[in-house]
Amino acid sequence: MTDLLSDILTKLSLKGTLYFRTSFTEPWGVRVPAFENVARFHYVHRGECVVRIAGEDRPLRMAKGDLVLIPHGAAHILNCRHSGPEDALPLDDVLERSGYDGAGVLVYGGNEPDMETQLVCGHFSLARGSRHVLFDRLPSSILIRDYGTEAGDWLEATLRVIGAEAGSDKYGADLISLKLSEAIFAQAIRRHLADVAAAGGPLSGFGDSNLSRALTAFHRDPVATWTVEALAREAALSRTSFALRFSDKLGITPMQYVTSWRMQIARNALVERGASVAEAAELCGYSSEAAFSRAFKKELGLAPAAYRSMH
Repeated sequence: MTDLLSDILTKLSLKGTLYFRTSFTEPWGVRVPAFENVARFHYVHRGECVVRIAGEDRPLRMAKGDLVLIPHGAAHILNCRHSGPEDALPLDDVLERSGYDGAGVLVYGGNEPDMETQLVCGHFSLARGSRHVLFDRLPSSILIRDYGTEAGDWLEATLRVIGAEAGSDKYGADLISLKLSEAIFAQAIRRHLADVAAAGGPLSGFGDSNLSRALTAFHRDPVATWTVEALAREAALSRTSFALRFSDKLGITPMQYVTSWRMQIARNALVERGASVAEAAELCGYSSEAAFSRAFKKELGLAPAAYRSMH
């Protein structure tokens, strides 16, 4: 049975599209541009670096074992401790100067080989139009200290494998690195959800045992006739208590969540599978194409057929 987070990431069509390993020697600095529908991570395999993310006041200082997740693809600068943001070159210039063509290791920097920083960098795409409250409410960056050690032996070993496979010429290296990177991304989101659940911040509803039971039941069978009362029963709460807790911890009403996720199921079916409007309506629990089309257009801005043609 697919769990809640796996279902969300799968339906949003999260896919690793780029990854690489770096060898930066001091002094160095790289400006990474912003991208839409993209999430990124940087893991410090060796050495240290500074990350400055657009819109954030303080730079993040990272050491070996640290991981930063940039969920919304914000522009950012990576540089060594002895360089400032004004010294960083645009990513395209770095790629050109280094001669990097997507194969092997990205080697760049100055003449201090003893001051090397190795990063494992992942770049993930989300399907255009994909939305979920989980992603919408993630902060611009998530920094996890000593990630490999704290998450357990399996993750530390996984990161070592990615570091060895990324950019190598071994058979299957690309696929291995790609899929393992997707696992790292999912693990980082899971860790963040656990942290916000403990702190009571945005998205804490996913760590609420009552609410998560209702969410899991809905995701397991999204075409069922779901009402606030039915969801409250799954959560073992009264209707009023459930509705108030859901809105407080997730920022939307239960039925807004239900409708929004059903439209994501429809979007996925229309674009990824080429389903007809009638098939998409049936997949997300609508017996009326007209009612489905109205809900779809309200959520995604286009009628289902037009959306499928565009994407």
